[in-house]
Amino acid sequence: MPPLTMSLVLEARRLLEGRIRRTPVEPSPALSEVAGVPVSLKLESLQLTGSFKIRGAFFALERLSETERRKGVVTCSAGNHGKAVAYVARELGIPATIYVPRGVDESKLEGMLSLGAEVVRTDCEGFDESERLAREAAERTGRPYVSAYDDELILAANGGTLAAEVLEEAPEARSFLLPVGGAGLSGGFAFYTKTALPDSRVIGCQHELSPALALSLEKGEAITRLPPVATTAGGLEGGIGRTGFGVLKERIDVVALLTEQEIFEGVRFMLDRHQYSIEPSSAVTIAAVLTGKSGRLDSPAVAVISGRNVALATVRRILDGCA
Repeated sequence: MPPLTMSLVLEARRLLEGRIRRTPVEPSPALSEVAGVPVSLKLESLQLTGSFKIRGAFFALERLSETERRKGVVTCSAGNHGKAVAYVARELGIPATIYVPRGVDESKLEGMLSLGAEVVRTDCEGFDESERLAREAAERTGRPYVSAYDDELILAANGGTLAAEVLEEAPEARSFLLPVGGAGLSGGFAFYTKTALPDSRVIGCQHELSPALALSLEKGEAITRLPPVATTAGGLEGGIGRTGFGVLKERIDVVALLTEQEIFEGVRFMLDRHQYSIEPSSAVTIAAVLTGKSGRLDSPAVAVISGRNVALATVRRILDGCA
């Protein structure tokens, strides 16, 4: 596996050119008023397949050998990575088997199936146990396993290319709010941003019931597995990847831990103030600003909105204010 470098990010950018959308950075006057500094939104929720995950999926699958492509790939996903892999696999003619937790969001599940992937819905509540089954299947069948987060290629494409766009579109920004699950986005984003702007401030936003980054920082090593928790923010649940944590441990400035209800308020805020429907996992960055858990923002900020894929039933619950 190639090391995570600025050159690898540049390679990913070249490969993705013309194959994905360059999503906008949009000012948020309402969030700026709360924060006391200009705050903008990087709307990856408008990306192909509804999330940033298409970046890493394209980069990882394009680098497969012809033999690996014929065999097909195995992966595990809380939803967005699986949908992205299904999309790219269809584009490239690669068979794909995707393992998902039992409680996967129904809209994400339908998206994977509609794109022609084989989907295995496990009996596991959480991501970590489902991933174990997926990795065992890959090893048993001799097929490549495509990690959703614990891979330098994924960090370079998912986080690195996203950061490069943000720095070009918002050159004045020095504070960056990122959702943190396995750290495929946040690790790559922090690497690129801290390399280009050493004085920047990186704020990792997590669910308080699954705080893998916070626990890993306390222990000094990656907590790769956590007990499953009941949450609509499935992309934030589970352990953190060793690769991403290896990057973040020296580059993260603040870890904000949000409750389910605070995340729901972030979803409602986006509907009310921006008329965008986003998924709970991506609303964690909005919640961090609204609650002040991001800490004091002393410079222009960008909050990454990572995805929009959420079932109608979940949206109804959020609008009704039910956890």
